Amino acid sequence: MNPVDPRLYLVVGPDDCRHHPLAELVRAAVAGGVTLVQLRAKHASSREWLTLTANLRQALASSAVPLLINDRVDIALAGGADGVHLGQEDMPVADARRLLGERAIIGLTVRSVAEAEAAPVELLDYVSIGGVFTTRSKNNPNPPIGLAGLASIVAVLRQRCRLPLCAIAGIDATTATTVWSTGVDGIAVISAITHAADPQQAAHKLLTQSNPGSRS
Repeated sequence: MNPVDPRLYLVVGPDDCRHHPLAELVRAAVAGGVTLVQLRAKHASSREWLTLTANLRQALASSAVPLLINDRVDIALAGGADGVHLGQEDMPVADARRLLGERAIIGLTVRSVAEAEAAPVELLDYVSIGGVFTTRSKNNPNPPIGLAGLASIVAVLRQRCRLPLCAIAGIDATTATTVWSTGVDGIAVISAITHAADPQQAAHKLLTQSNPGSRS
């Protein structure tokens, strides 16, 4: 499928930004090393979604970092985003692939070994695993899977495919090293960057201090 680099995956929306406007924050985070961006705006109208998508496409125009849309396949299509990220309760992956085409990036969240075993990996470009830890950035009714749960799901997916795998939820510079030790290819973060006074520095720290593959 499409090559995806999830080493440092920023999930962000207007409600997440504490110190900076959304587009400014994303530009700074990319300058610090973010490799993939997902727009998540659960409470936005379709018109607001499209405006936010256009603003982030412009913010990312000078980089090679893809912009994905959370859940909304219609917004990804209408807004010209690079793809979509789906949850287990969202549009089925097969339908999203049919609508978006082969060139679109499609990711899926899995939360258990059973979901990992059932995931349509042949239609995906990456898999996000979580939530790993407790997070305040998203209302998650499911208990955290923890490092042991993450490692179990990684093992199942490694047997099934060679897709890039990333972990999400509650990950910051203090926990990222242990998350990397489970064998994932990347980490997805929200508040570790969006709540930072300096998003560029926060992104750089996450990559260089927590990811053993980024150290010289």
